[in-house]
Amino acid sequence: MVDTYRVTLNEPDDFEGWREAARGLAEAGVPADAIVWQVAGGETDLFGSDAERIPARGFAVPRRFVELARRVVCHSDEGRFALLYSMILRLKTARDSLGDEADPLVRRLLKLEKEVERDVHKMHAFVRFREMGERFVAFFEPEHHIVRLASGFFVRRFANMNWSILTPRLSIQWDTKRLFEGPGAFRAETPSGDPLEEAWRTYYSNIFNPARLKVRSMLKEMPKKYWRNMPETSLVQSLIAGARSRELEMIDRSAAKEGLAKALEAEQRVEPGGNLRASWEALLNDARKCTRCDLYRNATQTVFGEGPLNASILFVGEQPGDQEDVAGRPFIGPAGQLFDAALEKAGIDRSKVYVTNAVKHFKFEQRGKKRIHSKPGSGEIDACRWWLQHERELIRPPVTVALGATAAHSLFGKAMPIGKNRGTALKLADGSECWITVHPSFLLRIPEEDRRREERALFVRDLKRIKSRASELSQ
Repeated sequence: MVDTYRVTLNEPDDFEGWREAARGLAEAGVPADAIVWQVAGGETDLFGSDAERIPARGFAVPRRFVELARRVVCHSDEGRFALLYSMILRLKTARDSLGDEADPLVRRLLKLEKEVERDVHKMHAFVRFREMGERFVAFFEPEHHIVRLASGFFVRRFANMNWSILTPRLSIQWDTKRLFEGPGAFRAETPSGDPLEEAWRTYYSNIFNPARLKVRSMLKEMPKKYWRNMPETSLVQSLIAGARSRELEMIDRSAAKEGLAKALEAEQRVEPGGNLRASWEALLNDARKCTRCDLYRNATQTVFGEGPLNASILFVGEQPGDQEDVAGRPFIGPAGQLFDAALEKAGIDRSKVYVTNAVKHFKFEQRGKKRIHSKPGSGEIDACRWWLQHERELIRPPVTVALGATAAHSLFGKAMPIGKNRGTALKLADGSECWITVHPSFLLRIPEEDRRREERALFVRDLKRIKSRASELSQ
């Protein structure tokens, strides 16, 4: 009779516990059907000896398997631990067996991995925080045990916020320094709404474009089970219901003027929701109340972007300076004046471009009566990226220009060295082009006159290339 071994894991997603036990059992040659995997607190197997008696010496497995196993243990499939153990037995004798995607076991594991990744994506996309005093609270119902796996995204994105995410099985809380875990919670323990939600609904209804609505695709990407936790989805049913009539109305108006063929061409070029200004103003009003990071506490005001909403070029700087913070407008201080002069030399009319910053509040150190610029940290950049993304989503510029390293970091989500990437058309996530160049403040800090003159000429050269490229893409 084959001995049966019992492995009790601390949590449903206890990868480290599973790995430690699996190493020892596999090294000892214990077959997969001789192991009972269970989670503490669940239904207990009454038979079998504890696997801790097997020495855990371990052996090497491919890195790809470790990555896959970290995700698969988070699946809700009760057989996930046994499936992974079966795979580890194969890898013990054939290290390349994971590459055989025609194998039923490999296909099954890849399918579980994909479902976990999709659930993580849904959590990242559909968590909506609501303000509750000094803390922001959200409720989410994942399909799998992914809360710990997905938590790093929220720590990075909202590093300077005090927030809690409640789920039925597990809750996590962040106090800007440490991540805490707690028991599961009910939806009733979250606030029902906050003042910012009305502004968000206004913004969402204005960017909703009936001509681009694909109901099946929308429901696939945003299933109805998530709607009750998202403020904008209270509008979805009515927007869907009126979408077809609004679409036909829009085409009919154009057809009456220029004929059906012209109307269809015009429809394809229509801006989201047909009401850009109202959408932008809703976003601006929301940004003025922004508390996503601590910079709002000392800054005078939010400094939002400005310029035409049909601009073909969108410039992104680092953050407002002292003068911008007081006036509430971007690029009007010394760096802004140099920027204006360079634009003029390059033949770019500033009134026809949109100018904004990666960070919307002034970060500074107080030295006597002076406020000295202080470089924003990655947490502040990440917290403010939400505003920049929505500015770009509304304007949809053919070319976005990152003025300096902070702007490039915000647009790409990672460090982008200026020297390596300058003068090259780069692709952003939405498919549009981004060009990276120096920030005008860099030019102000160069002490040598010859080098300063040379660098300013290079900056103007960059702007001329950008203007030419934007003209090509706008045709």
